[in-house]
Amino acid sequence: MGQFPDILIHNGRLITFDDATPEATAIALTRGLITAVGGAELNETTGPDTQVFDAQGGTVLPSFIDSHVHLFGGSVELSCLDLYRVMGLEALTSAIAPYAAANPDDKIVFAVQADYAILHDDRTPMRHELDQACPDRPFAMFAPDHHTMWANTAALEVAGILHGAATDAGSMIVMGDDGLATGELREPGAYAYILKHTRHGGRDMAGLVTGADPVPTPTPAEREKDKAVIAAGMRHCAAQGITGLHCMDGNRYQLELLTEMEAEGTLLCRTGVPFHFKSADALDRLDEAAEFATQYQGDMVFSGYVKMFIDGVIEGRTAMMLQPYPGTEDNYGDPVFEIDHFTKACKRADAMGLQIAVHSIGDAGIRATLNAYQAAREANGVRDSRHRIEHLECMHPDDIPRIAALDAVASIQPGHAPFGHVFPSEGVPKYLHDHQIAGAYAWRQIRETGAPVIFSTDWPVMGVEVMTNIKAAIAPLDMGAGWADQTQTLMETLESYTVGNAWVEFNEDRKGRLKAGMMADVVVMSHDLTALPPSEITQARAQVTICGGRVTHLA
Repeated sequence: MGQFPDILIHNGRLITFDDATPEATAIALTRGLITAVGGAELNETTGPDTQVFDAQGGTVLPSFIDSHVHLFGGSVELSCLDLYRVMGLEALTSAIAPYAAANPDDKIVFAVQADYAILHDDRTPMRHELDQACPDRPFAMFAPDHHTMWANTAALEVAGILHGAATDAGSMIVMGDDGLATGELREPGAYAYILKHTRHGGRDMAGLVTGADPVPTPTPAEREKDKAVIAAGMRHCAAQGITGLHCMDGNRYQLELLTEMEAEGTLLCRTGVPFHFKSADALDRLDEAAEFATQYQGDMVFSGYVKMFIDGVIEGRTAMMLQPYPGTEDNYGDPVFEIDHFTKACKRADAMGLQIAVHSIGDAGIRATLNAYQAAREANGVRDSRHRIEHLECMHPDDIPRIAALDAVASIQPGHAPFGHVFPSEGVPKYLHDHQIAGAYAWRQIRETGAPVIFSTDWPVMGVEVMTNIKAAIAPLDMGAGWADQTQTLMETLESYTVGNAWVEFNEDRKGRLKAGMMADVVVMSHDLTALPPSEITQARAQVTICGGRVTHLA
């Protein structure tokens, strides 16, 4: 039996990312590894127990790795009220009523994907308007980017913040002239008060809000509830052809849950979890990050990287800018860190051999991150650090070549761009000066400098669906004058979703290619991706997803 493969996939159009097998049509998997890549001759190697999949001409390629997700929160939000494309008070009211009725035990009726302009073109919602939309229950809703939340009066009262409360640096409970909260809560330090009263008690967002373990400690029943919802999220990811996830929030609690799920057989994706270093943390807290890196280094659950936020988002005017936002005189955004402390944290983490990933969206925030990475190299010497910059939405053109020069990694989410088909195209441009557009979502310019480019979704900021994100990259909208064409080729995009994402986690010799000896992480697509017009790429679906030789999704 040992000579026969466990799984054979044949009759496929393989994209191997291996120059030695450019015309392959079949692949054999045995004991969690790829054991052969070839053609029809592999059909002769099967045994009575070999599971055979006919790809029927569809693309077979290394399974996808989404290198920027918030797994716990994304999993929970699959069952929240989804307000995507809901616009206007009447539509909002109509959406809330049946969901609230179907979830009578929720302490706060909670919604996601609420557009910043859901009620007004020129301002965001107020609590009194949300009182009208949901008059008899506490109600709160997340913006897609998860940097702003809006709550009605009842929810603010439940959370104890109607009269304001203390927040972290860079966060704000917006107060009105009447001395009461308006309902707008900017950044995690403000909306954490609401999250404590949602279904999972805020445990799903604790790795983002604090980076520390949930307090109070979850009960056994709560742990089982949390694992069950993450398992559902894993199934959803596997259905997209995903076998790898890099979380961008984290704490020990998440690592413990995932480790338990691995033992129980419900962990369907290899998952990295960072240590989240907050602006109020002392540098010595990075010792915990080193403990994570040492304790969690398995094939299915691993750590070893530090996540930080330098700023917020453009739509909330919290991303750090080099000049004030249009229409303002002194709003440069909200720095999350004191720059000296941030730079020292980067130097310390780098000296400890840890990888760093920094949320950097505004041109000033990105520059501060590049400066810190440069300071770390100057202090500690050059090493293969693969430090990441997450998002890179508005860069000063002078800083674009610095990514490659510092051997940093551009971590990009194509669907976030105004030309990515997911969010309204008119959203971001109104917050930028005309001259800033030259460095906005500059995927092509970044790639042409030779900087490594990796792709992801930032689920649940947008859905984790791979093909939607690929369409954003290969068939972006034409934004007109002033906006450069950022179109990526299909092969560039697929490589950034597979080979590149394996490389950035230091696993390029073990995954990301279809090659004998590599991990048996494979996806079979319903179509030949190379034959689909870019605008129709979303017709393709994952038919079979295999992680470590285990079938995790079968359409």
